[in-house]
Amino acid sequence: MPKCKRQLSEKQQLFVSEYLVDLNATQAAIRAGYSAKTAAEAGYKLVHKGLTAAEIARAQADRSRRTGITADRVLRELARVAFCNPDDVIDFSTAEVKADATEDNLRCIAGVKLKSMYGDTGTMTEREIKLCDKLKALDMLAKHLGMYDKDTGTGEPGQTGVIMLPDVPPIEAPTDVEPPEVTDDA
Repeated sequence: MPKCKRQLSEKQQLFVSEYLVDLNATQAAIRAGYSAKTAAEAGYKLVHKGLTAAEIARAQADRSRRTGITADRVLRELARVAFCNPDDVIDFSTAEVKADATEDNLRCIAGVKLKSMYGDTGTMTEREIKLCDKLKALDMLAKHLGMYDKDTGTGEPGQTGVIMLPDVPPIEAPTDVEPPEVTDDA
């Protein structure tokens, strides 16, 4: 006898659609018609188990293909922000964006403010260039690489992203070379 392929109920399908809006399982469960009292538990189960979990994964993969937003693309953008050198973007003597800043570096600018003030002595322009949060980007990359993981819960140490190198012996000065003479002429 052939197996029947189970399908999602209307309520489960609505949950999947609602979950993809904001990735909040509890709120998606409430919006899909589940009881507010049990929404957190129901949402968790729907996201992590069974057909709804598989449907969410499929829908997210479809959306990723449609939009071109992939994990690799997000990581490249985070790396761009994390490793941007402000000196490549901002002329610190004029507080202006450098004319030769690359497109990659320009993507690291979060905002530019210009404020003109008029007074008896003339016009003054105040400039502010704000770059994206470098520390946040570095933190997100470190988490992605597992650099904060100390223990995986299995008794085995987790991947930290840090490679332990062997100790390097100190370098001793050669004994067959005479030191240069020091004079007061300098």
